[in-house]
Amino acid sequence: MVTSESIKIHIENALQCEFIHVEGDDGQHFNAIIVSIEFRDKNMVEQHKLVYRALGEKMAHEIHALSIKTLTPEQWEKNKQNQS
Repeated sequence: MVTSESIKIHIENALQCEFIHVEGDDGQHFNAIIVSIEFRDKNMVEQHKLVYRALGEKMAHEIHALSIKTLTPEQWEKNKQNQS
């Protein structure tokens, strides 16, 4: 069974992440926030493709739904400042 932690590890092994949080407790539906410098100069579709590529076959066979929020480090800092 896929877990939030296993998804996190797969993504961390494929992408240089400054921050990553994955949650989901039913083994099929997950939410992820991923901050990576690798998202710079890429649109959202390209960013999400990097995440899907990191998860490979798990996306095709084991993960039913994955909601992804991708951010560059600069966007992440701006979000944190706006929430203060």
